[in-house]
Amino acid sequence: MAPIARRVHRTRVSGSRSKDHLNLSVLDARCNILAVLESWSEFVAEKLGTDVPIRSVPGLTHFLLRHLSWLAAQPPAADFADEIDALRLEILRTIDPSPSELQAPGRECVVEDCTGTINASAQRGANTGKRSIQCSSGHTWEIHEWITLRPLVERRRKAVSA
Repeated sequence: MAPIARRVHRTRVSGSRSKDHLNLSVLDARCNILAVLESWSEFVAEKLGTDVPIRSVPGLTHFLLRHLSWLAAQPPAADFADEIDALRLEILRTIDPSPSELQAPGRECVVEDCTGTINASAQRGANTGKRSIQCSSGHTWEIHEWITLRPLVERRRKAVSA
């Protein structure tokens, strides 16, 4: 498989960076990485009669690497390889998105019975001057609150796909 070339941006920036940028693609990628690694670690642990390591990317990765020879000899090895490759591509798209992927994705609002869409691009509130994210129906959250809402988004996503 040929490596994917990365674009190099040679922009010089002076001053400080704003710390209130929220990139949902990064959060999604992190969630997907943990879910896939945890799922395969549980499979290996169940079949080998061992404990699953603590839920962390380094711990799960080390566990899977330690049992990679065994896993590669199992019938679902091709599925494992496909899922890991899909994660690799997702990570590459996250750290080096194409110009068409630079638009912040919208999400369904997490407020019950709200049909609005959350725009994750931070905006300055007219009255407060604080940066926040908001849904098209008017619900708003400060940037630091979005992390606490993440489980609600996941729960809603699972309910829709069920």
